[in-house]
Amino acid sequence: MRAAKIVYGLVLTLASVLMLLPNGSAVEKKNPATTPQNRDVGRHKQFLALAEKGGIDVVFIGDSITEGWGNNAVWKKHYVPLKAANFGIGGDQTGHVLWRITEGKELDTITPKVAVVMIGTNNTGRDSAEQIAEGITLIVKTIQEKTPKTKVLLLGVFPRSVKADSPARKKISEINTIIAKLDDGGKKVKYLDIGQKFLTEDGTLTKEVMPDALHLSGKGYEIWAEAMNPTLQELLK
Repeated sequence: MRAAKIVYGLVLTLASVLMLLPNGSAVEKKNPATTPQNRDVGRHKQFLALAEKGGIDVVFIGDSITEGWGNNAVWKKHYVPLKAANFGIGGDQTGHVLWRITEGKELDTITPKVAVVMIGTNNTGRDSAEQIAEGITLIVKTIQEKTPKTKVLLLGVFPRSVKADSPARKKISEINTIIAKLDDGGKKVKYLDIGQKFLTEDGTLTKEVMPDALHLSGKGYEIWAEAMNPTLQELLK
């Protein structure tokens, strides 16, 4: 029994040692927002097939808010003429997008002129603002590595929750403050925050724009297009 206790104590000591860096500080936990994750959803395979056909000048990358463009009237009017493709998947977090553009190879066969990126809201319930910003930063850098000629139009994470003083709004503001620093004047990355366009003067998010205080209505997509298009056109020149 005593020998068993000694062995157990040695195991605990070894575990403690392994959890420390050489300088004695605790090992930093891995950031889940920068960890590629494969959800194995059917839309990813559709994207690969679409990419194989080529002819994509603009690619939208994101979650359900991006997926929600679908093939609605606003999309047909503004983005079909630009040879745009919608690579949005509902429920995606930054890690899922990272997997899609690395191991998933969604960008391996295309060289779009512009990649419109808006991602991160699905991370807000789990990750810190700093972690999410790190995940978004890695996505931007990975796009640049995969297709160096592509400019990135990085959108600030859209507001969510009805009231301006909600914790979710505060975290999103913190995320956007960090990722805004990725803007290099549009040479490779242009940051654009259009969040205020969706809100009333007192910061309220109405059902008319986002029925569930997260996903856009038809009017919401019109607001998105109107607010973004001048910058997108500049990047396409």
